Amino acid sequence: MLQNYLLAADPGDKVDFMIHEVFSYQLFGQTVYITTSHVCLLIVVLVLCAFFIIGGNVFKKATEIPSGFQNFLEIIVEFLDGMVGKTMGSKGRGFRNYIGTIFIFILFSNISGLLGLRPPTADYGVTLPLGIVTFLLIHINEFRFNSVKDIWKDKCSPLPPWFPLWLPINLIGDFAVPVSLSLRLFANVLSGTVMMALVYGLLQKVAYGWPAVLHVYFDLFSGAIQTYVFCMLTMTYISNAIGDVEVTKKLSEDK
Repeated sequence: MLQNYLLAADPGDKVDFMIHEVFSYQLFGQTVYITTSHVCLLIVVLVLCAFFIIGGNVFKKATEIPSGFQNFLEIIVEFLDGMVGKTMGSKGRGFRNYIGTIFIFILFSNISGLLGLRPPTADYGVTLPLGIVTFLLIHINEFRFNSVKDIWKDKCSPLPPWFPLWLPINLIGDFAVPVSLSLRLFANVLSGTVMMALVYGLLQKVAYGWPAVLHVYFDLFSGAIQTYVFCMLTMTYISNAIGDVEVTKKLSEDK
């Protein structure tokens, strides 16, 4: 039963795209539910933890001429460093670890449907915290690299700072960032999950082999695109919040 609920792309009567309760327990008088979304998220986290531990051990024993798994890891690191560097420039120096982490997490979560799991990012309870963390990073760095006067002037633009007519609209735009980021990722991944569940649910007798083509699009291609979009928007928002200050000088002063 649990297997059928976890495997959102496994032909069978129990296959659907809904989140189901696995078990519940009492905590401080409240009922806490553990759902299939939690289980799939735990599986993804454990797999990634194993990947990072193995990768760390490989880099500890790295050779000058990479081969095998070391070569694969270096390709990933170079790609992520290049993506952050091209988008944020010197501003991205302190954000490579965060961007790299969320990129790998979101990508593997999105493509976990290829393994038969219900993608954790098809749960808004997973994508919203990612959007909130990005929102916090944006405004923490906005205050870190800009004066209060400059921030107030920016929030009142395009009108003069002494006439803050646009302040409420700009504030609404700021608070809409985590919502738009999380909803875009959630909706796109959920739509793919729903489509594949409908295919397997309606065509159980003949849904063998050929749906792999749909998995390539909904899980692999669309999942990679949504990962890239989320990370690019995150880097753009943070870069814009930092502004045109001399980041290298500021970072050295903070140290």
